[in-house]
Amino acid sequence: MGRNPVVGRQGPAMHAATIPSEADAAMLRVTQVRSGIGHPETMRRTLAAIGLRHHQQTVVVKNTPSIQGMLYKVRHLVEVAPAGEA
Repeated sequence: MGRNPVVGRQGPAMHAATIPSEADAAMLRVTQVRSGIGHPETMRRTLAAIGLRHHQQTVVVKNTPSIQGMLYKVRHLVEVAPAGEA
């Protein structure tokens, strides 16, 4: 019997995006990696406000305090990276 593929990808560090500060990145590349289904309506509306309509969709947004607050709310549903990275 094989090893469980999920082992090693557990814990809070693996499920929450780290949001760079405004000084580190002016623009952010945000990818939705988990579905909004089964989460509260406010989280689904936050995903829509960021511009994410579909699972695995990627958008580039300006790094502002309001966007940082939205990303913090849905940090377990998204991956965040500076837009300059590939």
